[in-house]
Amino acid sequence: MATRNKSILMLPGDGIGREVMGEVRRIAGWLEKGRGVAFDISEGLVGGASIDEHNTPLTDETMAEAMEVDAVLLGAVGGPKWDDLDFALKPERGLLRLRKEMDLFANLRPAIVFDALAEASTLKTELVSGLDIMIIRELTGGVYFGEPRGIETLPDGSRRGVNTQVYTTPEIQRVARVAFDLARQREGRVCSVEKANVMESGVLWRQEVQKVYDEEYADLELTHMYADNCAMQLVRNPKQFDVIVTDNLFGDMLSDEAAMLTGSLGMLPSASLGATDATGRRRALYEPVHGSAPDIAGSGLANPLACLMSFSMMLRYSFDLADDAELIERAVTNVLDGGLRTADIMQEGKAKVSTGVMGDALLRELDKLAA
Repeated sequence: MATRNKSILMLPGDGIGREVMGEVRRIAGWLEKGRGVAFDISEGLVGGASIDEHNTPLTDETMAEAMEVDAVLLGAVGGPKWDDLDFALKPERGLLRLRKEMDLFANLRPAIVFDALAEASTLKTELVSGLDIMIIRELTGGVYFGEPRGIETLPDGSRRGVNTQVYTTPEIQRVARVAFDLARQREGRVCSVEKANVMESGVLWRQEVQKVYDEEYADLELTHMYADNCAMQLVRNPKQFDVIVTDNLFGDMLSDEAAMLTGSLGMLPSASLGATDATGRRRALYEPVHGSAPDIAGSGLANPLACLMSFSMMLRYSFDLADDAELIERAVTNVLDGGLRTADIMQEGKAKVSTGVMGDALLRELDKLAA
């Protein structure tokens, strides 16, 4: 019985999203031709592009397709063109709907510093050279979703804003397992981050992560750290970390801090994963961290590497194609070592190239690596 191709829904979105997604399609084509790895690729609209066409940031039809495919790859959403729309109709609501309805509870944000770009970091080169951290952020719970929430007027006329930090045992344990499973593929070290010294939700977080570790992952190394100390340690000695797992709020902050250690948002991929079902399948959405950059859209200046690295994460985590993922990552490393740069990562003495030329160089490098 012939096995079916894995299915991918590509959602280029807005701004530079279509340009960087175009380079991913070229790499996917190379994999089919050069490695015999074929995908059934469909394309849909999200964000402002969907608003312009359908008056909604995500149609029910596109949402339904996202639920059925093996993985979703998204480019970028948003831009000033849609700033004046009601909150419920803004382009970003399309992405939030995808995350919510696909129940993507674990956000994976790697912070990787390529040797060729180490000098672009704001930290000393020796602190970040060779950096490879994975931050796992719980994505569907915590203070961003907890109830009660809102702004109320008090009897004396003053106002009070309320947000509730709330987590349950299953929410904590499932994201902890994602972190431990990833650590097994890396250096085997997990640092769980919370504020157990001042927050009951942090006490529960620490206890539940420790319980999962003791019962299922005692072969690994687990440490606990307060979030404020983790923020300090990321700029003091970031290479002490392998995998960091934390809640929605702290993960939002710490992953952005770690991102800036690398020197450019144009280089950073991400993955958002759901639970594994009875067949071993899990819903997943992959996207570059950078925005839609409407000011350079259509000019050929966009850096496609973050989107390509997101595709590489898809190969690794959704399709179990680690060898092909490593091939793409090595090609990126070699092209950067060769001195090619898009505008956002340009350095003195290097060659500034367009989006398409960077794609051309990657394809040539893949040919060499596969020869």
